[in-house]
Amino acid sequence: MKLRTLLERLECRFLQGNDEIEIGGVAFDSRKAEKGFLFVCIAGANVDGHKFIPDVAEKGAAAVLVQAGCGVDKRDFPGNLAVVETADTHYALAAVSAAWFGYPAEQIKVIGITGTKGKTTTTYLIRSILEHAGYRVGLIGTIEAIVGERHDKALNTTPAAYTVQQDLREMIEAGQNCCVMEVSSQALMLHRTAMIPFEIGVFTNLSPDHIGPNEHSSFEEYAMYKAKLFKQCRIGIVNADDPNLPLILKDHTCEVETYGIDSEEANLRAVEIRHVQKPGYLGMEFSLKGRPDFKAELDIPGKFSVYNALTAIAVCEHFKISKDDILSALKAARVKGRIEPVKVSDDFTLMIDYAHNAMALESLLATLHDYHPKRIVCVFGCGGNRSKARRFEMGEVSGKLADFTIITSDNPRFEEPQAIIDDIVTGIKKTDGKYITIIDRKEAIAYAIHHGEEGDVIVLAGKGHEDYQEICGKKYPMDERELIREILEEDRQKSGTTV
Repeated sequence: MKLRTLLERLECRFLQGNDEIEIGGVAFDSRKAEKGFLFVCIAGANVDGHKFIPDVAEKGAAAVLVQAGCGVDKRDFPGNLAVVETADTHYALAAVSAAWFGYPAEQIKVIGITGTKGKTTTTYLIRSILEHAGYRVGLIGTIEAIVGERHDKALNTTPAAYTVQQDLREMIEAGQNCCVMEVSSQALMLHRTAMIPFEIGVFTNLSPDHIGPNEHSSFEEYAMYKAKLFKQCRIGIVNADDPNLPLILKDHTCEVETYGIDSEEANLRAVEIRHVQKPGYLGMEFSLKGRPDFKAELDIPGKFSVYNALTAIAVCEHFKISKDDILSALKAARVKGRIEPVKVSDDFTLMIDYAHNAMALESLLATLHDYHPKRIVCVFGCGGNRSKARRFEMGEVSGKLADFTIITSDNPRFEEPQAIIDDIVTGIKKTDGKYITIIDRKEAIAYAIHHGEEGDVIVLAGKGHEDYQEICGKKYPMDERELIREILEEDRQKSGTTV
């Protein structure tokens, strides 16, 4: 591809060379740059790609894209290297990647979902409904990317712009005609989703999160980047009940539709909401008011699950999907690690959830209280090399809202697991909550199962979809579902029964 074709939608200027040269590939990681490539220099949080210009030039790169004001001396550029300067290389990466892959987002319907909570569950609900109706749907999100038949584990909620564009192109080639994507505030800030004309943008909710030195400087900035999605989509479907909605819709350019529970002005409402509880099962029933108008049931507990379902239904209305397809898809939808039930006993309910901070844990435990269980038993730990405040807060939340807490190890990383547990204990001691500490996570889960009482709800919090435990820089295989299977099998062997 000619360099001029790659740059056709990017404002830039040449410091050296011209746009007639042939480009054999695009890279933003110097280790992946090859002869004839265009290398996009990204100044990241830890590494500045501009430092690797000599390395990629030595490999035979044909051109580099640099950011204005990057401080690289022109004398550092070999004479045969085309050097292009632009205002923001994060945006440039999206522009050249879209061009390289033939602007795939213009050939597939892309649904983007942003918000503090609910993104992951909502993407899977939407995908479930669309697939039931015969659409072939790709997915990009926190847990994985689904591209054709391939399921790739995710490193970020929204991957780099090059990966997004590549995934979209491969979805099209695999015959998928829709893509549902989680869109994080970081992705919007770093232009990972630039060059995507979203068919539908979705807003779930907004609360303080991701605010800190390496993320957003303030809640206002966090909201500002979330709001960018609604200047980049054709239709915006938004939560009318969220008090921060005006921040999200500030200067929006899309058509707006609303959903909600409390707002009588919402275009689509859930009314007559009822909690459903059976042995080993928690769910929700509700009626829809607006367009469409029928009763629905979810095999996922909690009021926030109703919000997620409302969102999915509102989105799928634009795809002319039948009531029967919507109802059967909602019943079948499962999201790994998001209030995921695991059948262990008819006496009590066991669930796995990704709640890994105080806000998420509080929401989860409050939701479980709505079902009036005999006891809520919470098994959790905290990650190492992260804020100590999170440990104190999570301990305090579990102490207040759970009847019994089993404090265990999460991803200790480079810290001692016992030191992390001690911090959690400091928080739980601010309450009257009963607790026990068991470092080994499998032993902690076994304790919870063996001491489960009729009517209990046991929740394993923090790991969710993760299938590893990170210790001293290495990820060791550890899936809580597999741990549960091992525990039950060991119990059967001890009792002399067979599967």
